[in-house]
Amino acid sequence: MREIVFDTETTGLDPSTGDRLVEIGCIELINRIPTGATFHAYFHPERTMPAQAEAVHGLSDRFLSDKPRFAERAAELLEFLGDSKLVAHNARFDFGFLNAELERCRHPIVDMGRMIDTIAIARTLHPGAKHSLDALCSRYGIDRSHRVKHGALLDAELLAQLYIELTGGRQIGLTLVAESQIEVVATDCLVTVNVERTARPARIFTLSEEERRRHASFLEKIDNPIWLEPAV
Repeated sequence: MREIVFDTETTGLDPSTGDRLVEIGCIELINRIPTGATFHAYFHPERTMPAQAEAVHGLSDRFLSDKPRFAERAAELLEFLGDSKLVAHNARFDFGFLNAELERCRHPIVDMGRMIDTIAIARTLHPGAKHSLDALCSRYGIDRSHRVKHGALLDAELLAQLYIELTGGRQIGLTLVAESQIEVVATDCLVTVNVERTARPARIFTLSEEERRRHASFLEKIDNPIWLEPAV
């Protein structure tokens, strides 16, 4: 099973008001194990970068001035994505920007049915807790000490580790639970993580005759044992 974990950086919060995608980072998983295959690109946004957005990701107008437009790498990105499920944190935000850019350059948009939202999974598993990427990395012991500012590829790498933990943990890679036994069901309103575990057979412990004799000898040394008192 192939899945792509991805993250984006943008000029703001709403593509419908002119905000643009400026960075995307994608990590390939096969059976929820990173393969090492990635796609990463910066894009010229064809507008100025607001100071608030630059403070989050550090991508300045000067840095982005010589980067390609999204349309120039759209086909390459779509080829990498293929028809795989797409995993993102607060996925509607990332899907919204990705599809807005695809529409702008007349490419087919990505079907929302391919979306897996790790925030929705986290809310199901940990209701009432904090669900930011930082908070969840801390909960699952994922090292984020090198995360000074937001960056699409770095955040996708952290999210890939988090997604593995949210859907069964590192035991998946150790084959302690078969891939076919782990299912993520995602809809607009519901995310269910089903991990089917095979029951272990009961273990039978048999005492040797020597052990029985030692046990009986020990019991004889107990004064007024409670198990010999008459029932009330």
